Amino acid sequence: MTTLAGKRILVTGATGVLGGLISQKIVEQGGTVVLSARNTPTLAALGNRGEVLAVDMALPGAGAALVNAVVAAGPLDGIVCAHGVVAFGPAAEVTPDTIGRVTAINLNSVIEIVAAATPALRDAAARGAEPFILTLSGVISEGAVAGMSVYGSSKSGLRAFVDAAARELRREKIRVVDTRPPHTETGLATRSIAGTAPQFPTGLDPERVAQRIVDAIVNDEKDVPAAAFTA
Repeated sequence: MTTLAGKRILVTGATGVLGGLISQKIVEQGGTVVLSARNTPTLAALGNRGEVLAVDMALPGAGAALVNAVVAAGPLDGIVCAHGVVAFGPAAEVTPDTIGRVTAINLNSVIEIVAAATPALRDAAARGAEPFILTLSGVISEGAVAGMSVYGSSKSGLRAFVDAAARELRREKIRVVDTRPPHTETGLATRSIAGTAPQFPTGLDPERVAQRIVDAIVNDEKDVPAAAFTA
């Protein structure tokens, strides 16, 4: 079992619904959070919960720069990558700008974060801190969805990266876990950077999803498929 009390955890996408709920639950269990997001005014309002760092994950090197800033200010015991953007539309109509932004934020920045954080998390393991990295590739990484080719490919790529990284970092005593919640009522679909969302059925309760994710951290789970959120 992983204890969150006394741990310093980086949560990206902290101004989003799930990022905010997850960070709140970590604090409730005695953890200290470093909150990261692009929306500076909204992020600043979370300063009473923990440290805050504004960063635009679409920029090359942003993920690594974020980790370096976090580590420069103190120890790092875990990471929750809850940031991301969505785009809709037929595969034949996607633009280079949409491809670049979705991939940069949903995939590239997470790869940068994992690579940059490994030395600090290796140190955390040496301290017996049970370090972890948690990602949210979502249910779309389990199967393709028409009209969501760019978003789906970024999330499927993320899952593939995490699967490989988990095997590599296991020997370092760093746990890497991917979570794949089904559609959740976070409002993300209404903030698409391209296209219009189809009519989705009512999604899961964000509170329940966030709690399930934190439970996965605490219970040392190594993979949380979509079925685990509805069981």
